[in-house]
Amino acid sequence: MPRLIPPAPGPDDQYFWDGVREHKLLLQRCSDCGLLRQPPSPMCQGCHSLSWDTQPASGRGTVHCWIVSHHPTEPDAVPRIVALIDLEEGVRFVANLSGIEAERVRNEMSVELCFAEIDGVTLPQFAPAREESS
Repeated sequence: MPRLIPPAPGPDDQYFWDGVREHKLLLQRCSDCGLLRQPPSPMCQGCHSLSWDTQPASGRGTVHCWIVSHHPTEPDAVPRIVALIDLEEGVRFVANLSGIEAERVRNEMSVELCFAEIDGVTLPQFAPAREESS
């Protein structure tokens, strides 16, 4: 039994998973007003346009807040750190933090995008920025 249910992309987020497969984090951008949005949606919340394209994210951000998540059906599994990341581009993104113990995580710490393969699915994650890890 896989630990992860694979994503089932639709018309509003297929671009996202295509980018992840290529180790890119793509953000949805309104073609009319330029507003970035995450998570993806069919309509711009700023100008209500239905036109959009994508913009690559820098992969840099800071931890806004975080929790330690314990899987309810796997009590012996290693807990994961789930964080809300403020991306440099001005949107927030939910992802796991890797490469750090929970005791060392702090709000506003700098993080960088990385990718992990779990059960054959590539997922975007974040790790402490190189200047943070020393």
